Amino acid sequence: MKPSSARASTRERSPPAAAAPGASQERHVDVLILGAGLSGIGAACHLARRLKHKSYAILERREAIGGTWDLFRYPGIRSDSDMSTFGFNFRPWREPRVLSDGASIKRYLTEAAEQNGVTQHIRFGRRVTRAEWSSAKAQWTVTVYNTAIGAEETHTANFLIAATGYYSYDFGYTPAFPGREAFKGTVVHPQHWPEGLDYAGKKVTVIGSGATAITLVPSLAAGGAKVTMLQRSPTYVLSVPAIDPLWEKLSRVLPVKLLYAATRARNIGLQRALYVASRRKPQVVKRLIRGLTSRQLGDSVDIRHFTPSYNPWEERLCIVPDGDLFRALRNGSARIVTDTIKTFDETGIRLDSGEHLDADIIVTATGLNVQMFGGVKIVIDGKPFVVKEHMFYKGMMLNDVPNLLAISGYTNASWTLKADIVCEHFMRLIAHMDRKKLKVVTPRAKGVRRLDDTVFGSLASGYLRRGADNLPRQGDRAPWIALHDYLRDATALKFGSVSHPELEFRAQ
Repeated sequence: MKPSSARASTRERSPPAAAAPGASQERHVDVLILGAGLSGIGAACHLARRLKHKSYAILERREAIGGTWDLFRYPGIRSDSDMSTFGFNFRPWREPRVLSDGASIKRYLTEAAEQNGVTQHIRFGRRVTRAEWSSAKAQWTVTVYNTAIGAEETHTANFLIAATGYYSYDFGYTPAFPGREAFKGTVVHPQHWPEGLDYAGKKVTVIGSGATAITLVPSLAAGGAKVTMLQRSPTYVLSVPAIDPLWEKLSRVLPVKLLYAATRARNIGLQRALYVASRRKPQVVKRLIRGLTSRQLGDSVDIRHFTPSYNPWEERLCIVPDGDLFRALRNGSARIVTDTIKTFDETGIRLDSGEHLDADIIVTATGLNVQMFGGVKIVIDGKPFVVKEHMFYKGMMLNDVPNLLAISGYTNASWTLKADIVCEHFMRLIAHMDRKKLKVVTPRAKGVRRLDDTVFGSLASGYLRRGADNLPRQGDRAPWIALHDYLRDATALKFGSVSHPELEFRAQ
């Protein structure tokens, strides 16, 4: 609240064994940003707005701006956070839609980049393979494979911003389903959705119960597919208005910037209130969600399909616009089955209950593979970096790693809320170092005990449990604890001092 190629034509070619003689090029900038998705474009815009004198470049492995919103092309792809908080704090989202489609989000990012002069700084078709810090040189050296020329490049920078999200672009997660090779139909992972896949009139089984599955099911049904949603266990699903009614009314009298700020503040408050209530009064929130869901489903669908065994916000809540998933289930264009898979066979899926799901297409909406830094090998003064051995400082930097901002968003609110404020803080930190003529800043965890909890905290989603070894840890005290509380974080990061006792500065 999300962080391969969606089309074969956008996949990078494998690098040759060795680059052609003389093909290697070297470039130096003050700040090097890895990734031109939501976090990378946001970081570049903050940099361009606040530190105009700094040189920078963005390295993007794909051929377009967008990251996730360029990669995923499955039917109905949309945000799973409201756009007033998913948009940047410096650029209003100008539409009344609460959840937006992928193409509109990509367009928003492209316009933000153009408006802030960022586009010209993006180097497309650059796959970063290695980033090495040298204390002797006080700089990062980044090795890049340029897909256009089939050769390596070397880039150097004083500061590095990792805006690579939290999952692998190369491979989505698919369990090893028994008998999969026997299935005669088409198996698709949403992360690799084939262009032009014809599903109209076909029997489609969508495996999964997360944000991707609940987006796909009503979209496929609207496109003429006969859809079955197969889930191993239920998820909490809330319906929100597709169009913000307050935005529609107030847009007639308020300027866009003021309306955006007001809507943003309201939704931040609502998100936080629901999360806090879920943690403090889980049974109350569970009854509330169950009641709302029951009204959406009517008598045609068993409420048990939407009654998880865990409490709200132990895993991320899913939201649907105008109850589109519930409507598809009510009108019979889709159905839901809660069961476990025994085996695939030639014509579909045999369940442990004995039921058989006939299928022409099986969609494995089974999640992501967690990966920090986009698979880049990071080396600090000759020592390989092992992410699980490090802790997050203020949810933005890593102990014993100099001059690096690693952008990680919220799990209980919009990703961008955190991305915005850590970028603002990092820009203030660089400005502070310029004033003091300092070159290097390194977080040092002095007397801090590293916990097993990852930076995403207590959230128990399957993909986070599977990928725990690929995530930084938390410490036992501030500033090494990820609060996942925007109001507290915003106060500390936007207005608090950048010179913290646990930051080590040096002039060279």
